This record gives sequence, C-alpha cells and structure tokens, in this order.
Amino acid sequence: MSASSAFNDEKGGSSSVGEPEYGHDPASGGIFSSDYKRHDDLKEMLDSNKDSLKLEAMKRIVAMIARGKNASDLFPAVVKNVACKNIEDPNQLIRASALRVLSSIRVTIIVPIMMLAIKEAASDMSPYVRKTAAHAIPKLYSLDPEQKDQLIEVIEKLLADKTTLVAGSVVMAFEEVCPERIDLIHKNYRKLCNLLIDVEEWGQVVIINMLTRYARTQFLNPNINESLLEEGGSGDKTFYGSDEDEDEDEEEKEKKAEVAAMAKRKPYVMDPDHRLLLRNTKPLLQSRNAAVVMAVAQLYFHLAPKAEVGVIAKALVRLLRSHSEVQYVVLQNVATMSIKRRGMFEPYLKSFYIRSTDPTQIKVLKLEVLTNLANETNISTILREFQTYIKSMDKDFVAATIQAIGRCATNISEVRDTCLNGLVQLLSNRDELVVAESVVVIKKLLQMQPEKHSDIIKHMAKLTDNIQVPMARASILWLIGEYCEHVPKIAPDVLRKMAKSFTNEEDIVKLQIINLAAKLYLTNSKQTKLLTQYVLNLAKYDQNYDIRDRARFIRQLIVPTEKSGALSKYAKKLFLALKPAPVLESPFKDRDHFQLGSLSHLLNAKAGGYQELPDWPEAAPDPSVRNVEVPEWTKCSSREKRKEKKVEKPFYTDSEGESGPTESADSESDSATGSESSSGSEESGSGSESEESKEASESEEEEEEEEEEEKKKKKKDLKKPVQESERGVFLQTIAPSSTLKSYELLHRITGEGLSVEYCFSRQPFSPDANMVAVQMQFTNNASSDTKNLHIEDVKLQSGMRVKEFPEIELLPAGETATAVMGIDFCDSTQAANFQLCTHTRKFFVSIQPPVGELMRPVFLTENEFKKEQGQLMGMNEITEKLTLDVKCRNEHTIVQRVTTAANLSRVPCGSDKEFAGRTVTSGSLVLVTVATKEEGAAQLTVNCEKMVIGTMLVKDILQALTQ
Repeated sequence: MSASSAFNDEKGGSSSVGEPEYGHDPASGGIFSSDYKRHDDLKEMLDSNKDSLKLEAMKRIVAMIARGKNASDLFPAVVKNVACKNIEDPNQLIRASALRVLSSIRVTIIVPIMMLAIKEAASDMSPYVRKTAAHAIPKLYSLDPEQKDQLIEVIEKLLADKTTLVAGSVVMAFEEVCPERIDLIHKNYRKLCNLLIDVEEWGQVVIINMLTRYARTQFLNPNINESLLEEGGSGDKTFYGSDEDEDEDEEEKEKKAEVAAMAKRKPYVMDPDHRLLLRNTKPLLQSRNAAVVMAVAQLYFHLAPKAEVGVIAKALVRLLRSHSEVQYVVLQNVATMSIKRRGMFEPYLKSFYIRSTDPTQIKVLKLEVLTNLANETNISTILREFQTYIKSMDKDFVAATIQAIGRCATNISEVRDTCLNGLVQLLSNRDELVVAESVVVIKKLLQMQPEKHSDIIKHMAKLTDNIQVPMARASILWLIGEYCEHVPKIAPDVLRKMAKSFTNEEDIVKLQIINLAAKLYLTNSKQTKLLTQYVLNLAKYDQNYDIRDRARFIRQLIVPTEKSGALSKYAKKLFLALKPAPVLESPFKDRDHFQLGSLSHLLNAKAGGYQELPDWPEAAPDPSVRNVEVPEWTKCSSREKRKEKKVEKPFYTDSEGESGPTESADSESDSATGSESSSGSEESGSGSESEESKEASESEEEEEEEEEEEKKKKKKDLKKPVQESERGVFLQTIAPSSTLKSYELLHRITGEGLSVEYCFSRQPFSPDANMVAVQMQFTNNASSDTKNLHIEDVKLQSGMRVKEFPEIELLPAGETATAVMGIDFCDSTQAANFQLCTHTRKFFVSIQPPVGELMRPVFLTENEFKKEQGQLMGMNEITEKLTLDVKCRNEHTIVQRVTTAANLSRVPCGSDKEFAGRTVTSGSLVLVTVATKEEGAAQLTVNCEKMVIGTMLVKDILQALTQ
C-alpha cells in the first residue's frame, strides 16, 4: 500500500492527503483544518472496538509522521491502545511492566489515561501489580498535583490491602502525596504493625519512619513522669514555709503550683497500641539491613520509655563493623544519643576505641562518642586512650583529641588538673600544630581557675619566642593580658618583645598585642606607658582598618584628654571585667530536634522534604479510632486463636507480661489487636447448636487439658533442684506464688540458644536479709551443652550490692536450671547491670526491680496501722482518687491486685483495705489504704517515709486497680 492510499478516509473515498481537497496552499491553513478533522476521525477509529479499524488508524498516523505532519494531539489515544492491551495481559509481570512504562511517560496530556490505569491496577488480583500501582502514584502526583484527591482515594484503598508486598509501597506513596492525612492510618495501624516483620527491608524503613511520626501524634510521652519529677524536685524541699519563701516572686509560686498540679495528674499508663508498635519493631534490631536497624533505633529513641531504650545500643554497636559509610551515619546518631542516654552505651565503651585504619571523619566521631561517655568511673581509661591518639600522624585527628581532653577536663572536675598538666607537657612537643591546639585548649581551661595556675601562664609566656601559629600566639597574649596581675614581672617583658615584632605579626596577633598593651597600661602604667604609646602609634598606621580603628578607640579610652567622653572613666571595668569561663560543649548537643536517621540530622540543617517530628500531645487522642470491625469470614475458630496465643509463654504461665520491668503497663496488649482478639473470642461462643461449634468446643476442652498438664509439668520442673544444688543455698529453687510476674533477662536469639528469665520470688534471701531474692531460670535451647554459667563485671550504683549464684558447671542441651541470687537495690529502682558469662560468650544484661518488689510484708494490727499512719502525714502521704475497674470491685480482687503490685501484707479487721510493709534495705515503713465508695469510686492513700518510693508505688497500684 502506498503512503497516499493509506490516507483514504474511513468511508473508502479516493481522495488523498497528497492532493489537498480544498485547493489551498499550506500557508492558507486549509490543510491544517482538514488535518484537524481527520484527527477527529482517527480518534474515533482508535476508540472503536474493532481491531481492524485501530490497525488502519495506526497505519495512517505512521504515514502522517513520515510526511512531517504534527500528530501530537493523537498521542494519548495511541498510548492508550498500546498500553491497554498489555495492561490487560494475563501475565502479571507484563501488566505491571506496562503500568510502569505508562507512568514513566512524563507528558501531562496522558494524565487521565494514567489515572485510569492506576485505579484499575489497584484492584488487580495480583499483589505485584497492586504494588506497581502504589509506585505509580507518586509519579503521577509529581506530574499533576491536581490529581491529589483521586490519588488519595486509591491510597486509602491500597492501605487496606493485607499483603506484605503492597504495604511498604503504599506507605511510601502516602508519605509522598498526603503525609498530613494521619486519619488514613488509624484503621490500618495495627495491621501495619503486625505485617511489619514480613515486609521487604526498604518498606520496613518507610513504615517505621511513618509510624514514628504517627505515634508522636496519637500517644502520650512515656517519660512524662520522669520529667515531672525533675521539674518538681526542687519545689518539694521548700514545701513547708521558710524565711526565703517570703521573698519569692509570685511567678515562682505560680510555677510551683503548676508543677504540683501536674504531679497530681493520673499516672501514665502506656496505650496498648503504643506497646504493640514497640514490641513488633524490636525483633527488627536483628535485621541484616543497616537502614532497618537505624530506623528501629530512632523509633525507640523517640518513642520508648527511658528504661527500654537501652536495647538499641547493642544493635547499633554491631553496625560499627560495617563499611565506613554506614559507620559514619551510625556514629552521627550514636553521638547524639550518647548525650541524653549516656548509660546505654557505657558497656560498649571499647567498641568506640579508634583504629589506625579508620578514616579521619570516623575517628573524630568516635572521639566525640568517647568524650560524651566519659565519667568519673571510666575517665582514667579514656585519657590513656587519648594519650596514644596524640601520637597519631593524622594532624586533624590529633587536634580533635586535644579538644576532647579539654572537654573532659571541663565536664569532670576531678581530672581537670591531670588534663591541664598533660596539655602543658604537650607544649614541648616538636609538632607545632599540637602545641598550638594545646595552647588554645589550655587557655580555655585556665579561665576556670587562673589564680591556681600562674606557673602555667609563665611557662606559656616563654613559648612566645618559639610558637609561630597565629591562633596560639594570640591565645597566649590574651591569657597574659587577662591575668597580668598574676604575672606582674613577666607581662611587661612579653609586651616589649611583641612591640619589636609588631609589624611582622598576623592581624589576629596584632589585635591581642593592642589589648595586652591597654590592660598593662591600666594596671602597670609606670613600666608600660611608653611601650603602649609605641604600639598604638604603630597600629595607627597599619594597613588593616580593623587594627587602625581598634588603636584609635583604645587610645581615647585609656589615655583621657579633654575630648574624651564619659566612657574613659570606666576603662578598667571595660577591659578588666571578669569574663565567664567558656563552656566546651558537644556539637551534637541540640541535634536531636531533627529526627534521628534523617538526612537533616546528618547535615544538621533542614533538608528538602523533611517533615518535623511532632511534639507529644498533652492529652491522648481517642484510641477507639484504631478499632476495626472484623468481617464475619475472618472470625476463625477459637482453636486457631488459641494456637496463635500459645507463643513462647514465660516460665510462670500465669504471667501475661512482656520482658522487662517496665512493660507491665500493657499486659492486655499481647494479642496483635486488642479489639480484634476480643471480638474474635466473643464471637466464638455464638451458634453453639451447630456441629462445627461443638467440634470447636471439644477441641478447646482438649487444649485446656493439655495446658493444665503443661502447667503441672512446669511447676514440677521448677521444684526440682538443679544438679549442682548441693553447692549452696543460692541454687535452691524457691517455689513461687502464682501471682508472680516473670521477666526476660536474655532472649534465646540474643543469647545464641541460651534464654534466661527471672522473677522476684518474695521469699527471704537467707544469706543477707537486706537483699531481694531474684530467682533465675536458665534454658538451653541450643543443640550443644552450655558450661560454666556465672556472673562477671557487675556494675552498680553507689550503695548497691549483689550476692552472685555459684557457677553452673553444665547445662545440657534442651535442659533447664534454676538459681537464686541476691541484690541489695538500696531502696531504689536503679538497674543492676552485669555480664552473664558462659564458657564461650559474655552477655550484657540488667535487672531492674518494680518498686513493689523493694519491700517485705510486716504484720500490723489495725490500731498500730492507724498510729503509724498518723505519724506519716503531710509530705509523706500521697492520695489519689480513682474509679475501680468493673472486674475489680469486690474485696478479694482488690486485695489480690494490690498484693500482686507490691509485696505487702493485709492488715486484718480494717474498715478499709489496708496493707503494710517495710523497704528491704532501710526498713522504712510503707502503708497503703484503699477506701471504696459507691459505683466503683475509690481513694488510694500511700504513706511512706521515702517520698520517691511512695510516688512510684501510687502509680503502680493505680495501674493495677484500673487496668
């Protein structure tokens, strides 16, 4: 077929484009109007259902293009015909590829076609195609932002998708198109938390970052009580009136009243959904992908209670074995974290020691972390490290080390003199840069106690002949001028030497020479008057206008004339005023206002597209927005529900708690979604007449029997003494009460097969009555035997003590052993940190007691109770009103919950529920009263000699009674 015949119209006419129908030349526009009409015909042909017409239209369009005609307005129709066939292909890979190609065409004219394709793909049977649709959404949004509303509808639909393949991609689309629409996440929050572990790695990063921002808007700050205690700490001391109170400002009184009101707020109870997020992200700290680990670390840093943030430290330290690029990012974040959470990285101090093969930027960051971690305990070790670093050939690193020594000396007064002497020794170093940096740091340190260090100032004055680095020379001259009264004989001589070399000095040095001359003129004019005039005359004709201006200003100020203003009277006050000592701070001090792990945090500047981390809300938004109605077809039998719940229960089966003492806030949130699990269990009872439900109930009875047998078996195991029990009292197992809660000390994955759980047995620890008995259960889940289980490297707060259990020589594979150790927590909830060691490995672990385990029960009659309570009034009494949980309104349940929360005994015959005990270490009395009223109203009163323990105990008992 010829090119001209290809242009016959649809009705079979013989006219061709080669012979214009209208007889006009091209300039007249006739052809173009004809083309326009034909384009309409071609569009109709392309839109028809007949393949033959579409083929004919495509041939005509190719011919037009070959002749140089403009066919751009036919582009959408052509694309639609090319793409649609592939988009409807039976092969999911071809459908997805077609959509990917279509969404990559950056031409606004095909936006409607792209939108139709995305909507169709969002409903595709294949999750891979739905994932590609999610990828196409940001592309279309960047091409045409006006499509936002339609795209949000597609995002909402895809967010409801239950497949892990789609989750990460649709959250990425959500972050690109409508990150402010937090309401779209409510219904999908629990699902995203539960899917997270199975999503691909980059999807995990996106979801975790999004959920971090979501949690900051929907949950309360878990550390709010700690901040209240810090703010209100000073106010408590002046509770009773003193002479100073009369002089207090009204503003201060208002602040104290506000703090007191805040302290009386209902204690913090973690939202189950908040706990769900923390629990489901924690396993991802083991991820092979550094970005995932970093995402979880930032989530815990920004969202977790202080006591739980420590779990991220080991994972971050593990990343320091990666490539230098990964190390750089991780160390930036660790440097920020170590300022506010120093304690969690202290056990890994050696991991931040610097290798000679490290690049300079890594060395400087490790140096930053070491300086942040320095305290009275480890400073001697760190300073020894610093001494070796000073010998490095890397000059930038050496300068950073000297600055780090200066910061350590500033922060830890005990080593200030040691650091100062060490820096003075560096002044005799052959390397000029080392000497120069030392001078600058010494200058800052001397400002803190100049009167004690006149010898060092004299020594530095002698260095002016040798040191040539301008900054160092300027620092020496500033020191001599500032403290000229401490070196009255040397200072004039230094000025004399400087006057000789004035014209050859750098500008920064010249300015300090002028300052030195002015200060000496004001303090010792007899010796220095002529020298000062000479220096000012030289400066008057200097090439630098700053120096000329400074000389003119100083002359008018210190040499009064008739024209001098009133300022000359205050020359001494201006020049010789006491200067505040400089504060040597970390450059990472305020960097945590950027979300950790973000580019903005890395650059310490707001990058494009960065979304601010929201502040915690003052009052928690309604949690019911996350409740989802479960469709009938998803309500599986109770047997399947039970199987899901039978996942690694702790060794005391009555305990529902999670690992760690702080996780008791959320015992009800063990299931993936509180509302779903409860509705599922409620529904399982309906329709009992059917055969299916009868089978389900029979299977439930069988499972309950199996669980009872497991309970009995576990209790028998617990009562068995270990093979090594004859070695001492510490290895005997204390039979626990059924109400005791167990905590995870070492997870089997972290412990490489060894798992350890512990509980506070509430039995007297016979070797030492001032210690709390902690019962530990060791389980060897590995295929090989574990040997020589023992404790090493115990790190305790001052006053605390530990009685270790004797070494367990052998724990065979698959076997369990129990042991008891004693810890004197010194009546505080500070953690006892130590290493749990086997014959091959060492694991850093910590035991932190709930406040209720720091006491032992005592027997008091009602009269004795009232008498003691009368003596513990005022600041020793804390009262809170509460509404009892529906299940907790009978006397038996109240007593059970209070005694579960705290190791107290019931006072007999009391009109109210009264409990008494004493703290284990100091024997301080603890009295608790629960007075019940109508309709579940109650009042909780705690009287305790130790106010901090009383405050924490109120919080725990309130939680137990209202949960």
